[in-house]
Amino acid sequence: MEISEKSRVWIYQADRAFNAAEEARIAQMMNDFTSQWAAHGHKLAAYSEIRYQRFIILMVDEQQAGATGCSIDKSVQLMKEIEQEFNVNLFDRFNIAYKKDGKVLSCGRTEFEQMIEDGEINGDLIVFNNLVQTKQELDTNWEIPVSKSWHARIFSVPTA
Repeated sequence: MEISEKSRVWIYQADRAFNAAEEARIAQMMNDFTSQWAAHGHKLAAYSEIRYQRFIILMVDEQQAGATGCSIDKSVQLMKEIEQEFNVNLFDRFNIAYKKDGKVLSCGRTEFEQMIEDGEINGDLIVFNNLVQTKQELDTNWEIPVSKSWHARIFSVPTA
């Protein structure tokens, strides 16, 4: 599906990687949802994908029809169902995902701070900026060095 660069984006990060069977089931659930997602009777031009076996990404091309409070609530309800069915947490905003040795890992705030203190993290570490709002930002500002992310405002990350 072709979706506009201005499409609105929501990213839900799991606190662990999905296995292949889970990922396939979640992808099917998301496809079923996006194929019928509507706002005030207008079908939404929506798309979903899973990246790195950990991130559920939902997009809506609001140039065609905008998501409303009720339609967004429906997507949140689906995420809560996924949490229950797969025993994952998708709403912990301080579960920090990062890339290390070619793998996507995550940890809590305290562990991340400890890794900084122990010198395991510098400003070049790639983190995931799940606060991006559009597909264009997802493509250009999602996987970024920690020194250029919101993380740098919260944590004292040394430069490389």
